[in-house]
Amino acid sequence: MRIAILGTRGIPSQYGGFEKCAEHIAVSLAERGHEVIVYNSHNHANQKEFWKGIKIIHIDDPEFKLGSFGRFLYDYRCLTDLKNHKCDIILQLGYRSSPVWKFKMPKEAILVTIMGGLEWKRTKYNLFLRKFIVFAEKLAVSYCDNLIADSLGIQSYLLKKFHKHSQYIPYGADIFNNTDEKILAKFQVLEFKYDLFIGSLEPENSLEMILDGVIKAQLDRDFLVVGNHLTKNGNHLKNKYQKYAKIKFLGGIYDDTSLNNLRYYSNLYYIVQTSGGTNSLLLNAMACRCLISAQDNEFNRLILGMDALYFNTVDDITLQMIASKKESHIFKDRLDNNVFKIENYHSWKNIGERYEYYFCDLIKNEFVTKNDYL
Repeated sequence: MRIAILGTRGIPSQYGGFEKCAEHIAVSLAERGHEVIVYNSHNHANQKEFWKGIKIIHIDDPEFKLGSFGRFLYDYRCLTDLKNHKCDIILQLGYRSSPVWKFKMPKEAILVTIMGGLEWKRTKYNLFLRKFIVFAEKLAVSYCDNLIADSLGIQSYLLKKFHKHSQYIPYGADIFNNTDEKILAKFQVLEFKYDLFIGSLEPENSLEMILDGVIKAQLDRDFLVVGNHLTKNGNHLKNKYQKYAKIKFLGGIYDDTSLNNLRYYSNLYYIVQTSGGTNSLLLNAMACRCLISAQDNEFNRLILGMDALYFNTVDDITLQMIASKKESHIFKDRLDNNVFKIENYHSWKNIGERYEYYFCDLIKNEFVTKNDYL
């Protein structure tokens, strides 16, 4: 099969989320002998024409100059270039702007769209953009018959709202075994003597509620915040908690070795999820044997079940911080169960195989359908 992947800034991943998904799917399919094309922004760090057997096509991306409108142009240029490649499958990650350019989609290829989460719920977007995302979601569902839901919650949402069936294929992760406590020294923390949040510092991510719970607990334990804090809400949080030396804003960390060791040696690891989809940060935490405290909603519970702590309020955070110590063995079964889920349901090897099987079935069904008319 010849498969084109678009809808991301490119691979290898520098951002996580869709980029990480695109990277692993592309590598997995290429290793299985398929011809894979991935579209990269022209200013991506990877400027090679081929990477791990994958053809990289660099497209001029004005998003860094024009913001969201630049993303529209980037998607348009990617779709326009598709006519130069006779693809069997086009895998589109997300739907924020590509549906507008539906008329540019090659008719001979099978289009598959990964729907992602409920993007229109995210407060980082202004009201106009959120309304447009609702419109784009409706467009994507209406013109694409082959939808992938990355969580059971999203699969249920698509069926309930649009009466549209989708294939459930979640994100993946790999079990982390290369522990090295020496890495903790550069962050000035000790194993199991700190709690951790990794993610976007947007209001929707409940970090302020978590940090209020940290203050209320009054513990002599560090709390590390990993994520870009050079934002409006990031500045608000830094100003609000500047008197509390135990709360440390580390900024963005993009080295997987450092991130995974921080996860593995943390005491409590906080997960938020409000807009659906598979939370890649959650799966990575499970793969690193984190003791997870997750925001209590259906998306997190569908993945974690009974193998996590859950919070809704500041008091929940405070009580968990006081009572929960990962180094005690009462949580061992939960950690083991989460690792089992990654190994058996969410490994990237498993996810890659599921995409290949799904694509093969689509092509087989397309062939049968066409021959029915002969």
